[in-house]
Amino acid sequence: MQRLLVGLTSITWQNLVMMVIGGILIWLALSKEYEPLLLLPIGLGCILANIPLTGMLDEGGLFKVLYDAGIENELFPLLIFIGIGAMTDFGPLLENPIYMLFGAAAQFGIFGTMLIATLFGFK
Repeated sequence: MQRLLVGLTSITWQNLVMMVIGGILIWLALSKEYEPLLLLPIGLGCILANIPLTGMLDEGGLFKVLYDAGIENELFPLLIFIGIGAMTDFGPLLENPIYMLFGAAAQFGIFGTMLIATLFGFK
């Protein structure tokens, strides 16, 4: 019982605000269906990271392990982009192939921007 009280008394108002924000994100994801693939994990992470005295952010904690396993070696961004690519709806492109020109123009814009930034000395 004493340990529970120590955990409850160490909650700050900042923790509570972030937990409420996490709850709002989860509510938006589930009830309003606003981008549930993004808002649900963000809201859950927001709540879990703000529970005091859990050790989630410490060495060997859950978030530290996830950071080392997926973010530090850039595995998670790769998986996210593969997942987004797999969910892409190509129906409009197949119905109107002229949209492929928009995709090509976007790629030229990306490479052109990279070329100009390199010429200006940005690395």
